[in-house]
Amino acid sequence: MSDLLALAYELARRGEPFALATVVRCERPTSAKPGAKALIRKDGTVAGWIGGSCAEPIVVREALRALQDGRPRFIALVGEGGAGPGRREGVLEQAMACHSGGTLEIYVEPVLPKPQLLLIGRGPVLETLERLGAATGFGVLFLPSETFPDRLREIPLTPRTFVVVATHGDADEEALEHVLRSEAAYVSLVASRKRAGAVTEALRTRGVAVERLGRLKAPAGLDIGAVAPEEIAVSILAEIVQVSRSQKSEWTPQEAGAAAATEARDPVCGMSVEIASAKYRSEAAGRPVYFCCARCKQLFDQDPARYPAAD
Repeated sequence: MSDLLALAYELARRGEPFALATVVRCERPTSAKPGAKALIRKDGTVAGWIGGSCAEPIVVREALRALQDGRPRFIALVGEGGAGPGRREGVLEQAMACHSGGTLEIYVEPVLPKPQLLLIGRGPVLETLERLGAATGFGVLFLPSETFPDRLREIPLTPRTFVVVATHGDADEEALEHVLRSEAAYVSLVASRKRAGAVTEALRTRGVAVERLGRLKAPAGLDIGAVAPEEIAVSILAEIVQVSRSQKSEWTPQEAGAAAATEARDPVCGMSVEIASAKYRSEAAGRPVYFCCARCKQLFDQDPARYPAAD
């Protein structure tokens, strides 16, 4: 347990996302017991123990989805003869036909680094945003106009980065050109409408693609009639929160269909198996068949006609 917590601390310190899975309840027979934990990293590797070859793939799959959408999961893995939690909101129930019975209930919690608020430039709007951003849970980085060119190239800009530029004409175009070519979730410019139009045209001349220019919020902030620098800062932070909350938080039906194409059904136990990482596979009627564990593959290979081919 101490090694697992030490790993969690180190990953959190480095800003690397991970998910922590904890067994909160079980019904015998199960190999994992309440309190058992596992840490799942973004590449799918697992440290710790929350069950065997049937339980682990489902937990890893849901952990990776939790890292994608930022939402925890409560999973009930119900074996043959085991009692599930019944129809309860928020509980994801999965059949576990490939083990001897029992039920495992596991809580999967994503641990994500703080979203980053990157402020480039100077002035009271950015100074207020620095305070407001820290108070609302952002990791804030302030790059003054005179230091940003070199430092900006060293900062990773990810879909969890929100950028506000306010160099007041010193280097707006240079900063925005770099940031708009990144994967930052939000890019804005503190400027008048006239100045914003001029900067946008300059960026177009520099060769910034139209679709990238379309991501620029200029002038920055929601239109709430803000006048004072503090009010403008509030409008910008409100816009950032709006963008952050409206980012995809769950799979759409189209995405779910795409995900299904990457998974197959184990014909022995009925579990979903990720094709790319499947360790156990056979062939039937000229088609590949995937299994969650060696035992399912063994049973299938002994009598393929007994099991319907995976869809």
